[in-house]
Amino acid sequence: MGRIIWQLGCLGSKPSKFNLTIFLLSQLSVVLGPHDVKVGIKALGICGSDVHHFKTMRCANFIVKKPMVIGHECAGIIEEVGSEVKSLAVGDRVALEPGISCQRCNLCRDGRYNLCPEMKFFGSPPTNGSLANKVVHPANLCFKLPENVSLEEGAMCEPLSVGVHACRRAEVGPETNVLIMGAGPIGLVTLLAARAFGSPRIVIVDVDDCRLSIAKNLGADEIVQVSTNIQDMGEEVAKIQNAMASKIDVSFDCVGFNKTMSTALNATGTGGKVCLIGLAQSEMTIPLTMAAVREVDVIGIFRYRNTWPLCIEFLRTGKIDVKPLITHRFGFSQKGIEDAFQTSAAGGNAIKVMFNL
Repeated sequence: MGRIIWQLGCLGSKPSKFNLTIFLLSQLSVVLGPHDVKVGIKALGICGSDVHHFKTMRCANFIVKKPMVIGHECAGIIEEVGSEVKSLAVGDRVALEPGISCQRCNLCRDGRYNLCPEMKFFGSPPTNGSLANKVVHPANLCFKLPENVSLEEGAMCEPLSVGVHACRRAEVGPETNVLIMGAGPIGLVTLLAARAFGSPRIVIVDVDDCRLSIAKNLGADEIVQVSTNIQDMGEEVAKIQNAMASKIDVSFDCVGFNKTMSTALNATGTGGKVCLIGLAQSEMTIPLTMAAVREVDVIGIFRYRNTWPLCIEFLRTGKIDVKPLITHRFGFSQKGIEDAFQTSAAGGNAIKVMFNL
């Protein structure tokens, strides 16, 4: 299950704000396994974790210790198939699920392969990513795209999968009123997923009025602008509850700060659920006791599992439209990569920055 990368974007070994180079590995070769496919990457999005790696050489406990390729939100075209691959053919357009689990541990056998301790995940140290011309990947992690779903939309299946997995974990349905903390890319795909799962009312909260405006255009029923000051939380919780105008059944914290999680716990109705998606802080101080006596369940998610077929179906049927999230596009060149990461890191009106290779 190795990967070969001919031309790639590679992080250097010395930490730097924008330390990136492109080079050619034309002499490398790898045997295409019988169950593998070679994919020419055509579309790749920049994730927040990529930006963390790019700027600080780490994301949470994943630390860049040697030059490596980043990127994991990708789609491309099959160029070669292994001898045992029957489900795909040369020329097929596919979206790639970026994590290769061991398939042997108890978690994998129980179907929770996203929690596999031996997971090899594109662009997560020390595993090279897919910001590359070509990669070799297991065929069962490559999903054929319908004719009416573009390669860019295929690449968006990866962030969308986070929202879909979160909605499954929180059991969002037609009677679930949803609060979303954070209107960044993950908050916005969670909004789209929650609506596709049938949520009748969604309120989204952020500090940035530009992001909130985008959320409103994407279908949020109400938007609430808040501050970064935790002293404002009591007043803001009341404002959020008034905006919902009903019990908040499920809250998704797509940020992961003390304040966002505390706000979600306080705003969520008795017997509801709070799902932590964002991981901005490795440790938080939050009001768990008061949430516990109201039987507010706290659940976590890590990446996703078994989501690509549903994401592709949502895109095929038009139940979810991710195209408005793609705000910037860049080519695969030294300058293009540097400009793309600077644009993504700056935030502002940049939601999803996409490479066209």
